[in-house]
Amino acid sequence: MFGKVFGRTGDRPEADPYALPAPRRKNGAYALRALGDTRVLAAVEAADAGDWGAVRTALAPFDLGRDHQVLGQLAVLDGVQEWIGRAVEEDEEHRALALLISGARHINWGWEARTSARAVDVTREQWQIFHERLRIAEQQLFEAAELRPDWITPWRHLLTSARGMSLGRPVAETRRDAALRRDPLDLEVHLEWLSQLQPRWGGEAGEALEFARAAFAAAPDGHRLGCVVAMAYVEEWVESDDSACLQQPGIRTELRQAAERSILHPAYGRRLGWQGDYNMFAMALSLAGSSTASNVFRELEGVYTEWPWTFMSEPRKAYTRFRKAF
Repeated sequence: MFGKVFGRTGDRPEADPYALPAPRRKNGAYALRALGDTRVLAAVEAADAGDWGAVRTALAPFDLGRDHQVLGQLAVLDGVQEWIGRAVEEDEEHRALALLISGARHINWGWEARTSARAVDVTREQWQIFHERLRIAEQQLFEAAELRPDWITPWRHLLTSARGMSLGRPVAETRRDAALRRDPLDLEVHLEWLSQLQPRWGGEAGEALEFARAAFAAAPDGHRLGCVVAMAYVEEWVESDDSACLQQPGIRTELRQAAERSILHPAYGRRLGWQGDYNMFAMALSLAGSSTASNVFRELEGVYTEWPWTFMSEPRKAYTRFRKAF
């Protein structure tokens, strides 16, 4: 499977020299580690050890200013916040990179303090820590964006912090537009805006799905932006009190067509982290009861990514249950 990470080449794709070996499977499924890539794993292990020099070396093949997935592997790593500040202060040459990693980490660290509880259930102390960490993130990400005007990832994370700090729609729109000027088809930016449009964040019902449809309509065949349609329906399921709300013929048809024009299209390129795209469609198609889910699960060959299954109470079990069902 991992030999197909960087796209199909005829009937016999070239093996990926950086692919991590698949681990022993539990119930036929296993979690994707370090995007399935030895170079990303080296960066994660170096960051876990607090070795900034080794982190920089491991990241050399990647552009974190545009690669959301690789940056995300470091942003969720506990402990990075303990040493990344020294890199920001001491490594002038790579200050922008250190600021970017620190800012992304502080946003994740802030959400860890807030937890996923409903706003009314978050304590005053949790809110204080949350906002303190987001304020640090904002300062660092703005500086990173100033140092590297071509980067898109700072703006994607500034969208997240704007939502968390309730800075309002005009501020969020300005940041969204700044990101999309750098890449009008960037999936992760579209997904952040999709979250902003949810009723729980002040959006109107149906607004997110309308946005997703328009965005994908402007994308070429085989583009991963089709995932924004899948996630729009997953978000509708999250917002609904009806667990069967997606099991409608029209929704099944739309999701199937979106999958066929994006991840299942011959023009789709299996870039690093492609399994995340497939997991988004796997969840949406499964919730809709679409038989197309079987095609997606078959291509995944048991690879599970935590997001977006975290919307369910037992993510891995949910993935396994749906995989067996289709």
